[in-house]
Amino acid sequence: MEAWGIFLSSFMIGFSGAMMPGPMLGVTIDGSLKRGYLAGPLVVLGHGILELFLVIVMAFGLRDLFENPKIAGLIGLVGGGFLAWMGYGMVRSAIQKNITLSGSNRKGFSMKSLVWAGIIVSLTNPYFIMWWASTGMELIRQAYIVGLAGVAFFYVGHIMSDFVWYSAVSLGVSRGKKFISDAAYRWVIFVLGIFLIGFSLYFITSGIKMLI
Repeated sequence: MEAWGIFLSSFMIGFSGAMMPGPMLGVTIDGSLKRGYLAGPLVVLGHGILELFLVIVMAFGLRDLFENPKIAGLIGLVGGGFLAWMGYGMVRSAIQKNITLSGSNRKGFSMKSLVWAGIIVSLTNPYFIMWWASTGMELIRQAYIVGLAGVAFFYVGHIMSDFVWYSAVSLGVSRGKKFISDAAYRWVIFVLGIFLIGFSLYFITSGIKMLI
């Protein structure tokens, strides 16, 4: 049950990040217009390869740090703070109506290999690096309490959120249909932002307890 809880929380948090406009969305839309509905899954494959490498490094290379209560508490505070900032940004963007799906393709991205595109746009995205250095590290730390199975469930849940969202985007764009209105999209972003803020409080509270 703990492992499935890790999977669901990882899926929800990952879905929140996946749905926000960014370089990967631009690559997916551009690739879908040129190569069809497989663009999304291929971009996510590249993104997932990079994330798998990060998960393995953190789960094994940072194991001693995770077991230190003071450091683990600090990771919880930083991860929770970043998650709260992320949730606040999502809620504010939804209220101010300054996010749309139709305007996410202003910077198209064209590469021979969409898998490599997924790796490169992730690796060169400062937001991606910040997320894994804070929230991602805390999620892996908590998943590792259950053992390697917990880490595996975390990774699968996290990458599934990307796969579901970008596959839907790719399918909709390749068929020339707007699969979700901007109004509905903003409502989803708003609800996910509230979810992140609530989850961040759990991170912060856990971090404080460990430090005390």
